[in-house]
Amino acid sequence: MFANYLIGLREGLEAALVVSILVAYLVKTGRGEKLPPVWVGVGAAVALSFGFGAMLEFGSAEMTFEQQEAFGGSLSIIAVGLVTWMIFWMRRTARHLKTDLHGKLDAAVAMGTGAVVLTAFLSVGREGLETALFVWTTVRATGENTDPLTGVALGLATAVVLAYFFYKGAVKINLAKFFTWTGGALVVVAAGVLAYGVHDLQEADWLPGIQNKAFDISDTIEPTSWYGTLLKGIFNFQPDPTVMQVAVWALYLVPVMAVFLFHKPKAKPAPAAAQQPAAEAAPQS
Repeated sequence: MFANYLIGLREGLEAALVVSILVAYLVKTGRGEKLPPVWVGVGAAVALSFGFGAMLEFGSAEMTFEQQEAFGGSLSIIAVGLVTWMIFWMRRTARHLKTDLHGKLDAAVAMGTGAVVLTAFLSVGREGLETALFVWTTVRATGENTDPLTGVALGLATAVVLAYFFYKGAVKINLAKFFTWTGGALVVVAAGVLAYGVHDLQEADWLPGIQNKAFDISDTIEPTSWYGTLLKGIFNFQPDPTVMQVAVWALYLVPVMAVFLFHKPKAKPAPAAAQQPAAEAAPQS
């Protein structure tokens, strides 16, 4: 449940912050009449995300075992790629998110109501689709018996509450630190999902080595025990992984975590509009 809670919290807060920034900007600039199109776009994005999740769940149920394993393994790898990109993108753009959204919203308002709906839809829809895909692949990897939506719902609810207080100015969230901590945790979760995706592809005979076990500590750590379930739910731990699973897990986790923690993104240059007043204020020679 923790992995799904973390996904819901992280992705939900991104989407909720986007919505709160859009709403606050429209209210403060006296364009409250544009709020209904924003909510229409948000609602459409949420509906699309639920529809995508349902398609993944019910569509895979009609497949054979080999097809399910190939489908799940392929989507696991795609999900890890998308989440990795999202983690680094948010780390790079978090400081400028508000300015970027204001600029997009100004352009959308100038173009008309449809553009406002589309801006809200695209801003929230990306996080929604990523959430649906990553939750689905994580549930397959952890084999949760409980309702996976519980963890996601709790994470989303926490994100909405935080975003509401952020909008009201009651709390000051250090977004850089928040996204660093949650991003690092998601890298660990993604490594486990990637390893399990490789296992699925081995089960489907798309990759070799299903019989080559790196180790087997099933007798030491019972997969059905409370601590085995906890390790699997948080870290996607498997007591009998294949050699290829361990290799892929390490080859992803070590370099990605190192780059994420120690590589500082380049500062984004200030917009030309922000630089113009400074240039005009410079003394003439």
